[in-house]
Amino acid sequence: MQKSPHDQSPATQYFYEITPERILRAVETLGVRCTGRVLQLNSMENRVYEVELDLDDSESLASPSQRFRIIKFYRPGRWTKEQILEEHQFLADLRSDDIPVISPIKFGDGQTLHLEKDSEIWYTIFPKAGGRSPDELSDEQLERVGRLLARLHQAGKRRDAPHRVRLTPETYGRYNVEYLASSNTLPVEIVKSYSSIVENICQISGEWFKEAAYQRIHGDSHLGNVIWGRDGIFMVDFDDMAIGPCVQDFWLLLPGRDEEARRQLRVMLSAYEQLRSFDQREIRLIEPLRALRLVHYSAWIARRWQDPAFPRSFPHFGSNQYWREQLADLQEISGLIQEDPYLFAH
Repeated sequence: MQKSPHDQSPATQYFYEITPERILRAVETLGVRCTGRVLQLNSMENRVYEVELDLDDSESLASPSQRFRIIKFYRPGRWTKEQILEEHQFLADLRSDDIPVISPIKFGDGQTLHLEKDSEIWYTIFPKAGGRSPDELSDEQLERVGRLLARLHQAGKRRDAPHRVRLTPETYGRYNVEYLASSNTLPVEIVKSYSSIVENICQISGEWFKEAAYQRIHGDSHLGNVIWGRDGIFMVDFDDMAIGPCVQDFWLLLPGRDEEARRQLRVMLSAYEQLRSFDQREIRLIEPLRALRLVHYSAWIARRWQDPAFPRSFPHFGSNQYWREQLADLQEISGLIQEDPYLFAH
């Protein structure tokens, strides 16, 4: 597999080898002391750690979570400083509207983003918030998610984020296919058929995307990023925040494309429209967005293959079976969007 241009940079090597000492030193730039307890959290793209603070036992805490901070080191070469700050600005805008999200803590200089002095890796620190992500949502929870997304999108519409990625057939589709082909990630025998089917999907849906309203969205709102805590529902992990159509934040929460999934979408949209209108034409984007995510996901793994964590986590990536399944899924989506673009509206 072809290596990413960032794979052998000094910053990337530091990123692979972040030590507890560097983690603790970074957290203590907030002016706090740490006990030395560090727990690595589940995150493939960035490096995220839970760090325990050394607090006086007499201090009154509203919850045990206040004893911890979450530090996130951004993968070198993925986002620019401007792009990261637009993520933080979105979170600040949401918090200012009392929308339940976890926003970064400001350092002493008033900034939310710092540079680790030895490695030149950007990092930020969050408070810890306890909660769980359910495996499925009840109708009551679906309604709450619908209203939450309405508020989130209303805030997202008020400001642009010009440096963030636009979710289009070009950026998530054609660009990634070009990378998969040029890096020799795609097997020779399927390059033509894979490229052709993705291009077909991009062409069919291209005008639909052009007609959609684009704005700041969460971008990766699957069930794992919707947390239910002591004080109710909140959303986490805005790392994939994008400029895109609002429907992107709905379909990832659905279990599939069967009647139950379509019913769940209707429940969410009904609650959403209590607070904000929804352009029903965006429903035809669900299957194209599903296809673009498949392509983007494969390209993401390919670009990260030099990270030792990726071969361990995706042992079947690149196998003939993997690509056969990907191609079959894309062919199914292509058939669906030609036969019934508004499948989810029924």
